[in-house]
Amino acid sequence: MLIFRLPNSEIFHTLENAQEKKVSFVSFDSKTVLDFKGSIKEIERDQIAQLNLAPKNKSSLIEIGKEIQESYALKIAQAKDFIEKNELRKLVLSRRKLLMYLDIDAQRKLSLTKSFLKFCDSFPTAFCYLFEKNNEIWMGGFSEILGKFDKRTNAFETMSIAGTLPLDEIWTDKEIEEQKAVTDYIQSILRKFASNLKISSTKDLISGHLKHLKTDFSAEISPESLDKIIAELHPTPAVCGFPKELCAQGIKSIEHFNRELYAGYIKIETDDFIYYFVNLRCASFFKNYAFLFVGGGITSKSDAKKEWEETELKSLAIQENLVFE
Repeated sequence: MLIFRLPNSEIFHTLENAQEKKVSFVSFDSKTVLDFKGSIKEIERDQIAQLNLAPKNKSSLIEIGKEIQESYALKIAQAKDFIEKNELRKLVLSRRKLLMYLDIDAQRKLSLTKSFLKFCDSFPTAFCYLFEKNNEIWMGGFSEILGKFDKRTNAFETMSIAGTLPLDEIWTDKEIEEQKAVTDYIQSILRKFASNLKISSTKDLISGHLKHLKTDFSAEISPESLDKIIAELHPTPAVCGFPKELCAQGIKSIEHFNRELYAGYIKIETDDFIYYFVNLRCASFFKNYAFLFVGGGITSKSDAKKEWEETELKSLAIQENLVFE
């Protein structure tokens, strides 16, 4: 079962029985692909609210670890050492935050479908999804587009999003440099494949309690180049770092958990467009708890306390929208 809503839309969609593949979830390391087949159709809010979606138990093979601020600070220090040793501009470090439902409301049950609807209402400009497949349940949403291709005109759009601060704080060199690294990387790829490349000025993107820096790109490409562009863009420096291969090695050695679908992407094909959404504010749900996946760009100027606070704020995107009844 899959429900989703495109950015800046009030229309919800699901898939009805058909053989063609319309939606795919690709993991961060691109090794796992979850395909959803069917033709896209609209579904009403009332129908979504009435769906019964119950989380399953966790596999005993996967360790439950509660990250604390001190252990995360050690990982930040490791990341900064890795950055300095390899002369990197940035490395993206993530957390898998354990959220116990019993800590929140022991008397009532979590309603995933109503949580999803509340989440959508809180982030009207975001792509949002909820799915159950192979005993896995995931929910997430974010405004970052890895790519959007118009089949009719061959127009391709993408964006550079990086840097995160609470709404009332002023951008520093740390966030500006972090976002510029992503912008430079995307520009270098598009110049290889695209014509008529246009790059916007950098603006604020508001997302709940937080703001990010965003630069938009548009260009014309050949349909044959689309898969190559996506393969080169993913994972962007916004979710990994640059160079990709070296940063992916650093992430694996420091994080010590599988990102799974977090920081991967979702591909959706409609009659006119092919969308690729970065899977950021997301969580996987189980019987008594959830894992909330969050992260941040680490540079040589990063402060461990501020990075922890940033990930705590990011986790509220899911946490504050959970509905118990």
